[in-house]
Amino acid sequence: MHNEDPIPGAQASADDLAPEITGDLSAELEQLRTALGSLREEALRERAELDNQRKRLARDVDQARRFANEKLLSQLLPVLDSLDAGLAAAGAETGPLKDGLELTLRQLLKVGEDNGLRQIHPLGEDFDPAWHQAVSQIAAPDAAPNTVVQVFQKGYVLNDRLLRPALVVVAAG
Repeated sequence: MHNEDPIPGAQASADDLAPEITGDLSAELEQLRTALGSLREEALRERAELDNQRKRLARDVDQARRFANEKLLSQLLPVLDSLDAGLAAAGAETGPLKDGLELTLRQLLKVGEDNGLRQIHPLGEDFDPAWHQAVSQIAAPDAAPNTVVQVFQKGYVLNDRLLRPALVVVAAG
């Protein structure tokens, strides 16, 4: 008596529903797998974007550090020019004034070098428009064409970035 179904036909309809429920569960499982894959891809993209931002920020900080003194060093260039001019005007003279000028110039150049500043004095080198500014061109039979034969003003580079091009005279070709 206990083996009888309380509801006639109940077992038959449960067996009929099993494929339908299994199909619904399979479809839902596939949707969840698709959603999970999508979320994983999105998480990877987000992680990559954060990594790129971190690298950009580190590069920007490095650039800011390398060129933080650019304005100050640019403003010191006329001082270096004046010291060079003073030494040129002193010529072959010797004495404490010239020695003081030379020492001051060397110290300033050392401070500049310690901060990434480098002089461009291209006398005898090939003319390079990226680093030199030609003020004139002259016939120079003893120099190769397109060679710097005179430097009016030294140029300066800060960590491979041009601060000021060298003002030069170039041999005509």
